[in-house]
Order: sequence, then structure tokens, then C-alpha cells
Amino acid sequence: MSALYRTHHCGQLRAADAGQVVSLAGWVASRRDHGGVIFIDLRDRAGLTQVVFRPEEAAAVAQQAHALRSEDVISVRGRVAKRLVGTENTRLATGEIELVADALTILNKADTPPFPLDAEAANEDLRLAHRYLDLRRPRMARNLQTRHRVVKTVRDYLDDHGFLEIETPILSKSTPEGARDFLVPSRLQPGSWYALPQAPQQYKQLLMVGGLDKYFQIAKCFRDEDLRADRQPEFTQIDIEASFVERDDILQLVEGMLAAVFKAARGVEVPLPFPRLTYDEAMNRYGSDKPDTRFGLELVDLSDVFALSQFKVFAGALSSGGVVKAINAKGFAGVTTGQIEELTKMAQSYGAKGLAFIKVENGEWKSPIVKFFSAQEKAALTEKLGIAEGDLLLFGADKRETVCEVLGRIRLRVAEILKLVTDPARLDFLWVTDFPLLAFNAEENKWDAVHHPFTRPLAEDVELLKQGELGKVRAAAYDVVLNGFEIGGGSIRIHEPELQAQMFSVLGISAEQQAKQFGHILKAFSFGAPPHGGIALGVDRIVMLICGETSIRDVMAFPKNNRGQDLMSQSPSEVEPKQLRELALQSTVRQAPAAAAAAPPRPAATAAPAAP
Repeated sequence: MSALYRTHHCGQLRAADAGQVVSLAGWVASRRDHGGVIFIDLRDRAGLTQVVFRPEEAAAVAQQAHALRSEDVISVRGRVAKRLVGTENTRLATGEIELVADALTILNKADTPPFPLDAEAANEDLRLAHRYLDLRRPRMARNLQTRHRVVKTVRDYLDDHGFLEIETPILSKSTPEGARDFLVPSRLQPGSWYALPQAPQQYKQLLMVGGLDKYFQIAKCFRDEDLRADRQPEFTQIDIEASFVERDDILQLVEGMLAAVFKAARGVEVPLPFPRLTYDEAMNRYGSDKPDTRFGLELVDLSDVFALSQFKVFAGALSSGGVVKAINAKGFAGVTTGQIEELTKMAQSYGAKGLAFIKVENGEWKSPIVKFFSAQEKAALTEKLGIAEGDLLLFGADKRETVCEVLGRIRLRVAEILKLVTDPARLDFLWVTDFPLLAFNAEENKWDAVHHPFTRPLAEDVELLKQGELGKVRAAAYDVVLNGFEIGGGSIRIHEPELQAQMFSVLGISAEQQAKQFGHILKAFSFGAPPHGGIALGVDRIVMLICGETSIRDVMAFPKNNRGQDLMSQSPSEVEPKQLRELALQSTVRQAPAAAAAAPPRPAATAAPAAP
């Protein structure tokens, strides 16, 4: 680094450096006037150092320091000194020392920031509109340094295992892969469009056809979806593909990589191998295909207990092929009326007609449904659920999928209310395998791929696919889950053109559409594609979990807000009519009046082909 500005970073100096003459540079985090002696905390990305300006040692410099304000950019030179006994700051890595200044250069004055940089509760939209200021906060700097460490570890690990980092195109072709594409019009081919890649799925498979054997990429991906805390329109994934592999090869590779990442970025040892659950096991026990296993509260199937039930709700569900399940929220019998109403509304929002419950208080089962239970049913219920004083039993009775979904959501909310996750540092990794290959879309009366159309059916289920028993076909697919978050997913791929064409046909993609949308990959397969498989892991979610954040926006340098807007650069934005004409487009949204130019940014205008 240039000694003109600094010889050390602000978080670097320690007691062993006492007596050295050094230079530091950064931003004034705070300023305190103690009767003419000025103290400032000087900040850069490495941390804070206290700087003291004493009139008796450098009067002109101390006078100059009186003009300093928060976020001024300065360079300062001085002698490192140990702080007086009793004045050390144990919360700072540099808290044993201070810099006694003898020279000060003010490099840039700063206006008053629109929000205090030491406040965590500042409005998010305000912070995003001034993201360059938000990034100065130690928490944000720490998060982005952690992100760097994660990505570097991934690159080093995969390089050590013989993988090549290969870039694939950003301007791609629009093909049906599950989410809505972002489209880019072509100026050179009027009326034609590129799509930004939802993932490099087809390209990485084509790299396997090309004989590259082991590929990875820190890939930018784009999906035009509704946003939430762990979803952005553009995101980053660790994209991996390898030839001549089976499922266990990919799972072992990824386990080792994640162990290396969490060791480097968080300093923890991750036990290997990860536990595995099939999709059916995960749904039946936890009501989720990304279960949080840091607490119990598992779903228990009671269909056999209530096979002859006199309670019409249970009997009706079972007679129509459904199930009865329950969870035992132990110690939650003191649930309030408001909490029961909240849980009931939640159940209804996910498809249940209501939420039956029993409170166990003072040795009594309190619920209007208890009168319908026989003594045998009560005994079996007590044994299966381990019922004790103070318990709250919550029931679901409907189609299996609905019951699992509803109780799975209820399970998470109850765990939140009861604070069942007692160790915030705990890391529960697991694999979920054997997903359904297909899901029936009742609205469109067709079958959809659960993952994507290139996922291979399990070998033992290929015959079911040929026989048309589509709901029974399982996929050679796998997701890696951490603390209830899916952080990665992949599969062994279809590599035979005949099987791939059959899969497209099952999805309702005609031979003509196959040739138009996927002809390139079908043709490539006809020249000898190796067996291959891979996985993609979300960098943003992994870093979010390592840093203990609750939103991926806090581990991205320049994210969009929950309306898909970049408030800092005010995008998406309108463009000049000339730009649209060059693309043979016309806007379907009327141009806003000039007086509205300063209004907050609006969603992007939709565009349609210009009339011939």
C-alpha cells in the first residue's frame, strides 16, 4: 500500500506495535472533544483505531482536528501508544492502543449521512438508496469479506479436485425451465430475443458432451419471480457438473466442499457424512422437503388409530384416501386464544379447512373433539404422541399432501413461538433424495418437471415412466439442506436422446417444440453424451447462513429491494424512444409527465414489437 496515505490498516495495530510511527487512512466514524483533546475513531474495512490529537504535542494538528466531522476522509500520521490502564476497549481488536497524531491530511469532507452508520434499525429502502454508505458499516464489510472467503474456498477446493472453471453465456435462449425468463431484444435480429439464463443447465451438460469432464462456475443466474428475503431477480450459484459419476460421487464432493467452506469462513468443523432422508420421509416426518431438524416436533401419522373414528372430520378424510396426522407441541397448553387463531388462519391459508387441537391441562383433555374419541383411541393417541401434562396436540385431516404442508408450516411457527432452537450456532446439514420426477398441474391439466426436464428418473422407475404411471416415478435428484433452508439441488441427468425426447413428450412438449426449443441439446446427445450429473448451490443463501443474517440482501453488495428495484441507481427505468426504435420496439406505457421525473422509480415498462 502507498505510504503516502497509510502504512497499516485501521484494524491491524496491536500493543506490540507501541512506539512505531505509522500512517492510517479512512473515514471518521466518530469524534469526541475532551476539553481540547480530540479523539476520533478512524474506520476502514479492517476495523477501527482510536486517534488522539493533543494540543501540547501538535497544536496546529489538534486545531485542524476540530473541523473533523463524521465520514470525513482523512490520512493521519503518528506514534502508536498503549492506552492508559483502565481506558482499554476490550470490544475492539485495537482496543489496547491509540495513535497519537502529529500530522493530519483531510482528503475529502463529507455531508451529513442520511442515516447513522452505527444504527442497525435504519429503514432498508433508505439504506439501499445509499448503498455505498451502507457498505461502510462494519457488519456489511464483514459479510462481504465472508462472501469472498466462501467463494475463494470453493474455487480452491474444486481446483484441487480436478474441476475446470468455465464461463457460459449470459445471452442465452428462452426455454421452459420452471420460472419466468428475463428477455433481451436483439437489435441485429429484429423480433428475436435472448433470455438471461435461469441457470447454465444446458450449457454445462453440453460441456460434458464436449469431453471437459469436470466443470464448475461461480455463475450469475436470473429469474423473474416474486421476491422475498431469500430470493433476488439476479443471484449467484456454485454450478458443478461432472461426467461418469453416480449420485454418491456428487454428494461426497459437495459434503467435503461445504465442510471446507464452513471451516474457512466460520471456523467450525462440520461432521461428515450428512444424514439422508428420502423425500417421502422428509414430508411424512417434518411436512417439508427442506426440514429444519434442529428440534423435534415431528408429524405423527394417526390414520390407523382413527380408522373407525366417530369424528366425522377424521372419518371423512380417511374414507376419501386421506390421512390424519398430528404434532405434539409439548408444554404449549398455555397457548392463547390469539395464538390459536393465528395458527388456524395459517392452516387455512395452506389449504386446510380448520385446525383441530387438544390442550392437556390439570389432567384433563380440553377440546370439543374429545367426546368423539373412544377409550381405545385415547390410549393409542397417548402412546403414539407421548402425551403428558401441559401438551398441545394439533391435528390435520385431509389429503396427505395438504396435511403434511399444513402441519409442516404449523411446526415451524410453533417452534418459533416456543423458541425451540436453543443454540443459534447449531448447523444441521442433511440430504433429501428421491424426489418425485413429475407433479401434476391441475390448473393446466398437464405434468410439470419437479426440478427441470433434464433430471433422470431412478433406474428402477424408468419402466413406470414408459407405462404412464407418472405420479409414481422418482427422480435421481437430491437437495442439500441446512437449518431448514435448501442451499443446493441437483440430479443425475438424462444423457440418452431417446429418453430425453420421451421426457419432453411427457411434459407436453411436442416434437416440433422439442426441435425448436431443445434441438441443440438433443442433437448433441446423438453424438455420444457421457453419463453425467451435477448440482448448483446458492452462494447468497450459504453466506447468509454463515453470517447469521435473515436476508440475502445483507450479503450482496448491490441488491434489489423487495419490489425488484435498485433504489441507488433508480433502475429499472425508462429509456429513450430512440433506443426502442433501434430495437424495433414501442413502449406500451405512456411517458410520465416531466413534473414526475423526481418520483420514485417505477417497474419497467413492458414492450411489444413495433407495427410493421
